Amino acid sequence: MKYDAIIIGAGLGGLTAGAKLAKEGMKVLVVEQHSKPGGCATTFQRGDFTFEAGLHEMDGPSPGDMKTRVFSELEVFDNVNFLKVPEFYHFINGRVKITIPHDPVMAATILKDAFPGESAGIDTYFSRLLNPKRKGPGEEALQDTSVGEYLDSIIGNEDLKLVLLGNLGYFHDDPYSLSLAYYSAAQGSYYRNGASFIKGGSQALSDHLAGFIRKHGGEVVFNSLVTQIFEENGNLAGVKYERRNSRGSEPAVAVYGKEIIANAALPAIAELLPETRGKILKEEIKSLKPGASLLTVYFGFNGLLKDIGNQYYSTFVFDSSVRNQADIIKNNHGDFSARSFAFVDYGMTGSGLTPAGKSVGALCCIDYPEDWENLPKAEYRARKKRVTEIFLGRLETLIPGITGLTACSEAGTSLTVRRYTLNPGGAVYGFAQHPGKPVPDISAVSGNLHIASAWGKTGGGFSGAILGGYLTAFNILRKR
Repeated sequence: MKYDAIIIGAGLGGLTAGAKLAKEGMKVLVVEQHSKPGGCATTFQRGDFTFEAGLHEMDGPSPGDMKTRVFSELEVFDNVNFLKVPEFYHFINGRVKITIPHDPVMAATILKDAFPGESAGIDTYFSRLLNPKRKGPGEEALQDTSVGEYLDSIIGNEDLKLVLLGNLGYFHDDPYSLSLAYYSAAQGSYYRNGASFIKGGSQALSDHLAGFIRKHGGEVVFNSLVTQIFEENGNLAGVKYERRNSRGSEPAVAVYGKEIIANAALPAIAELLPETRGKILKEEIKSLKPGASLLTVYFGFNGLLKDIGNQYYSTFVFDSSVRNQADIIKNNHGDFSARSFAFVDYGMTGSGLTPAGKSVGALCCIDYPEDWENLPKAEYRARKKRVTEIFLGRLETLIPGITGLTACSEAGTSLTVRRYTLNPGGAVYGFAQHPGKPVPDISAVSGNLHIASAWGKTGGGFSGAILGGYLTAFNILRKR
């Protein structure tokens, strides 16, 4: 079979690229190793409870958000409902308790009231986020720095810095190794555009995009693992993939494509390429490090948490031992009994994830494969159970009575993320966004190989993947 474009992976980047290309008349094939589309943008079912695998809130969509253009073009707004999230986040660390709204003017006012001696630094912070600049007055490129260094330069109060970094886990695990340029653009979008949750879960968006591709003549195949990107006559010519079922793998299928789009981790793509091209890609990305992963504990509740006193959609709890920015990375590698976490109560919106009168929640913290690797299966399961119990106990302190409402719970670790996404280390945001991180340039590998994933120019998260996929398709169409 011959296609105009073959897309490896049905995450949001690949689905968006495929939808745009199919709409423009190109013959598209998407090959996905999982049984459903979406990558991290999926849901799964446990009895009455639908659990959201990855989405807590997505910045926008709003009139000034590029995703609005993408969603309008791909008929997303006609088929997917976006629910506005009540607040940006509620922050607690044992010394400070404060709620940050999405509105930047209101947020600045609240922060100034709480930290009256830091008004100038707060204004400087929001000015930077709302007006991210990459060039100076003379149009010279501004040198990137870390978020940690920047906050140290404008703010003195350590707790204020921690409050501003409440949702750091949306991007990275350490403020002193996170690019200020990347953070400013991403965090600024939440303040400029607000945030939403997709009714019914992010699977609704993924399913729509997969259906859109098919509606426009494309193909999306599941349970199919790409095992090779092959070349003919000196050019990349297509891929081989194996269909997998309960009995094992079927013989490999070879398909030809004029354009090859990688909606997958670049280190994995390097292993699929012919040896010489794979070496070129490995050299290109050798200085880049995969970002951190996440541990998520999913909870199903026989009731609504607001009925027992919870007031917030998302609550970020920093352990009291975290007293400055340098303590954050230490805490992220520490014991789960003290590791900082975020808790999202989907029952605070009309999420559509449960029957009436029930709700679901998710607790997330930074996680690493070394927390779990090399454990025998029984010990791995036992440790997941212990960690779940630890966090439920910590939630009981935060929201008294939550244990009595808990009907079921299930933990997913960095190894779970790695198994379902095939990302090295279970990285959820692609390469770590270090200051001055170079953008992978794969043009030297082949002119018809493209990146449409968190591992490319636009970085991770839902918005990064969606915009990366759309821009990839746009560039292919412009070239053709």
